[in-house]
Amino acid sequence: MRVSTRLLASAMQSASKTGSLTGPMLALLPPIPLYRRLLRAHRNHLPAEMRLLGDEYIKAEFRAHRNVDNPAHLIGFLTEWQLYAQKIEGDSWVGEKLDPAKIEKMSDQQLGQLYELMKAIQKRDLGDDDAGSQHQ
Repeated sequence: MRVSTRLLASAMQSASKTGSLTGPMLALLPPIPLYRRLLRAHRNHLPAEMRLLGDEYIKAEFRAHRNVDNPAHLIGFLTEWQLYAQKIEGDSWVGEKLDPAKIEKMSDQQLGQLYELMKAIQKRDLGDDDAGSQHQ
């Protein structure tokens, strides 16, 4: 995700002209500070098991998007991760359901990743239940 200040600024200007960002203009963090903020939010606000899963996912996503050159894609990526960081830091994510509009916009690959995440969580929950029943 090689992003220059000029590229980020031009993408922000084009997004504001097209109205692709709703509401007041968000001040986006550059990729590396956002990456650090996400890992810090996980460290401070998530239980250890969720933190491990989340940290690996963040690392994989930022690695996969390292060479993105499309400004609109870059803005979308950074915006969603920044909104996620704000939710984690504010503990407003607990029990929250996914927005159906966002699910409709997801690609087949993204839906597959979401499914894999769901399976990993279910597997972890089943493992917790098995461990709890053995101690009783």
